[in-house]
Amino acid sequence: MCLQDHGDEVAYRNIRIRELRPDAPPPDPVDGTLAVGYEPAFPGIAWAGYEPVDDKGRPATFRPVVVTHAGDGSKRIFVVEQHGVIHVLDPAADGGRPAASRIFADLRDRVVYSDKQNEEGLLGLAFHPRFAENGECFVYYTSKRHDPSTSVVARLKATADRSRIDPAGVDQAEELLVLPQPFWNHNGGTVVFGPDGMLYVALGDGGAGNDPYGHGQNLGTLFGSILRIDVDRRDDGLAYAIPKDNPFVSTPGARGEIWAYGLRNPWRMAFDRVTGLLWAADVGQGMYEEIDIIVKGGNYGWNLREGRHAFGQRGVGARPDLIDPIFEYDHAVGASITGGLVYRGRRVPSLAGRYLYADYVSGKLFALSFDPASGQVTGNHAIPGQKMPVLSWGDDEEGEAYFMIVSSDGQGIFRLVPGHE
Repeated sequence: MCLQDHGDEVAYRNIRIRELRPDAPPPDPVDGTLAVGYEPAFPGIAWAGYEPVDDKGRPATFRPVVVTHAGDGSKRIFVVEQHGVIHVLDPAADGGRPAASRIFADLRDRVVYSDKQNEEGLLGLAFHPRFAENGECFVYYTSKRHDPSTSVVARLKATADRSRIDPAGVDQAEELLVLPQPFWNHNGGTVVFGPDGMLYVALGDGGAGNDPYGHGQNLGTLFGSILRIDVDRRDDGLAYAIPKDNPFVSTPGARGEIWAYGLRNPWRMAFDRVTGLLWAADVGQGMYEEIDIIVKGGNYGWNLREGRHAFGQRGVGARPDLIDPIFEYDHAVGASITGGLVYRGRRVPSLAGRYLYADYVSGKLFALSFDPASGQVTGNHAIPGQKMPVLSWGDDEEGEAYFMIVSSDGQGIFRLVPGHE
């Protein structure tokens, strides 16, 4: 029996009954607590254009979903606000923390954010590895200019001084992918460049529950997959090229853009800047949350499996062609995983090389240790503190980690710091 509390404005509970096999449920996932803390990353910051009360006197939330950098040596920090604004924080002249943001790009005329489960909006931002030279960045958003429930990946071009994307630049945005979904949720939303210079895109299964159209196991659709595309070249009829070494380029009926599949809703994914491994946290259905290492051609099992377990009437046991997660937890721990990145900063040495993640529903934060040589998880430790409904994680140019929550005052971005023994 699994009791779920999904939080947010309206709480509801489901009771689900499933036969327990010898391999279920997972063991207690916590091996101890780390001496790590967190603090507001930008205390007192003024976000350009943001007011905590709207024009009707109602509270206006600030919803940061991406913290990232341009990789251009500027040490600027970019913050994506889910309603459609990209903020930039310039380094403070005195070496301290920024007191105010500038608007880098305003996409509110393109972005739709209307659902009450908070899965729509401006969800992803990735800077081209040669941003300093070409000024290109890429965004993922749910669109108000297409049919309902359509996700778009678009290319934007910054001004010559790379300080912003002006309104003309937004108007000239080039849509690379236009993805009409059957439902409004499970949008995925991460875009990230790999060490190979290719753009990787995380897509959910198209939404609703239980993957009703079977997208997760269908190579003929892009949904439920991680895509890999070349944004520096173009194939006929496309605004990008499909790399020749993608795993399904020669598979009849398959979409060549697919790098890996069998995913439900990989809300966040990130490359480890040291090992090059691609990490993804896949939000589960009714029982399990999972963490995956994404590999070329990998099938991660959804909707035949949820975590390491058979799912539904068509569910199957472990099979050589299905990749189980490196780690899972059940809904006694939490009910909506928020990945996640591998910490490579210097401020908190005890986190070095650990994968940071959280659970949105339970508000718990964790740090996972993984040995790439053996492919085994070697520890999972709690990060202490009050419950935090974490929306997302990000890092700056120096590898320092941040997590984000919804706030009514713009103070919802936190950074990790050493704690006390």
